[in-house]
This record gives sequence, structure tokens and C-alpha cells, in this order.
Amino acid sequence: GMAMSLDTYANLQTAIAGWLDVTAGTLSSQIADLITVGERRIFREARTRDMETQIVGTMNNGNFPVPTGYVALKYLYLNTSPVQALERRPTEWIYENYPFQSSSGRPVYFARDGANFIFGPYPDSSYDIKGMCFSRLVPLATAVNQLFVNCPDLYLMAALAEADLILGRDARLPIWEAKYQKILIDVNGEYKTEESSGSSLRTRVATAVTNRRGNYSPLG
Repeated sequence: GMAMSLDTYANLQTAIAGWLDVTAGTLSSQIADLITVGERRIFREARTRDMETQIVGTMNNGNFPVPTGYVALKYLYLNTSPVQALERRPTEWIYENYPFQSSSGRPVYFARDGANFIFGPYPDSSYDIKGMCFSRLVPLATAVNQLFVNCPDLYLMAALAEADLILGRDARLPIWEAKYQKILIDVNGEYKTEESSGSSLRTRVATAVTNRRGNYSPLG
């Protein structure tokens, strides 16, 4: 059949039915499951601008809640004047080095402890926090999200890669999995490239070092 636009949840379902060679509507609940499972995988593995969520708020009792839908952190800082970047440390390191959970000073370090970020030194005030994290988006079944708008091919292949739930063993499954992996690498790579775009040549050269043998090696 004719290729269709992957622009809505319904159209994605129809497209998946076409790829699986089934009549649209006959496996609608299973196809919805494929999209749900595929999307959860995308949220675990993709790191794109569309998944970025700003973190803004104020500490409470020395803690700061981990945002809803949180997947991974980009950065966190004290929104003071001047602002102060916070360095991440293992949770146990914070408790070892700052064992007294009472007013100590201005935090320099942070860690995640369950549903909260904790700090060291233990905050002597309720500081304003700012940062950026990657978050799960509103599920496509609820509303069209920006990641789907920008990467419908990623959604299609993520769903098809889970199609063994419907098909069992099928020769096309490894092909769909490989295609998903390729698109994921491209999508994440595009984000990383954009993150470093606009840097001057001088800046890039400065981030390379000469190792002990005198070989030039760039830093990642």
C-alpha cells in the first residue's frame, strides 16, 4: 500500500499494522501495547532536546524532590548570586563526608537518594535550585509529544522491534531492531553535535591533550 504520514497516534497504529501485514483494527489492542512498550524503551534510551525539562524550585529541609518523569540529569546548580554549580557524588559519599544532617553551609555537592536530591554540606538555608534533566514525555496514547513529531521513525521501529509479542519468531525482527538502534544513534548523535556546535576552533583545539608518549588525543 501507499506510505502514509506518521503524524498521529492513529496513523502510527495503521502503519504498524501495514508493516506487520495485518488488517488495520484486527490487532488494535496489541499494536497499542507495542507502541507503549516501544515508547518506554525510547524514554529510557533517547537523550534529545525534546526530552529536556527545566528544574526550578526551592530546597525543603535540606532536600530537593526529583522531578516527576525524571530519567537522567544534565546539570544542577544553586540559583544564588553568583550561581554555583553542584558536583554530583555517590549517595554514600555525601553521608560519609557530611554525616550531620543539620545546617552546615552552602552546598557544593549533591546526590540522589530515592525520591530526593541531597546535598553536602547540609544546606544552611533553603536555596533556590535550577537545572536541567531528561524526562519521560506525555505518552503518545494521551497526546502527540514533540519527540514523536520530530522522530516518528524512531517510534515506528521501536514498536516493530517489540513485535515478537504478536508474531513470535519472525525473520524481520532483527532487521527492525537494527534499524531502531541506527535511528537511536543518529538521534542521540544529532543532539550531542548540536550541543557542541558554534564552538570556536580555538576552543576545540584547547580540549585536546598530549599524552605522556607525545601522542595527540582529543578529549571526549
